[in-house]
Amino acid sequence: MAESKIFERLKADHDRHRDLLARIDATHGDSPEREQLFEAFRVEVTAHAASEELSLYATMMGKPDLREDAQHSASEHKEIDEMLTELFEMDFASTGWLTRFRTMKHRYLHHIDEEEEEMFPAAEDGLTQARKKEIAAIFAREKPKEKAKAAEEAPSSADERD
Repeated sequence: MAESKIFERLKADHDRHRDLLARIDATHGDSPEREQLFEAFRVEVTAHAASEELSLYATMMGKPDLREDAQHSASEHKEIDEMLTELFEMDFASTGWLTRFRTMKHRYLHHIDEEEEEMFPAAEDGLTQARKKEIAAIFAREKPKEKAKAAEEAPSSADERD
C-alpha cells in the first residue's frame, strides 16, 4: 500500500531537498530567487525534520539497538536548524553567506546520505507492515502542521532580518 511506504516518502523529500540545495547554490547575490529558494528549503527541511522525529525517530527511540542512531540524527537536525537560522540572519549577498550555505549543504547532504544508506535499512528491519503504515500516517499528519508552523515562525521579509 502506498500509504505504508514511509522510507520512500522520506527519500522523496530528500530528493526535493537535494534539488533545492543545487538551485540555491546556483543563485547569485541577494536575489529574490535566492531568498525564495532558501525560504522554501528552510520551511521544507524544518517540517521534514520535525515530522521525521515525531514518526520514525520516536519509533527508533523505543528500540535499544536503534536509540543511538536516532539521537545522533536528531542532534544533526538541531545543528542544521541552527545553521539555517544563522544563514537567514546573514546578508544574502555576502560571500560569507555562500560559504556558510555550502558548509550547511555539505552537512545536510552527509546527514541524508547517512540516513538513506545506514539508518533507514536498520530501522526498517524488524518493522511490520502495520507499524510502517502507522509511522507513515504520523508523518503525513504531522508534516503539513509542521510546515505551517515553520512558515509562520520566519520573518516575513528580508527587511526584518536587519
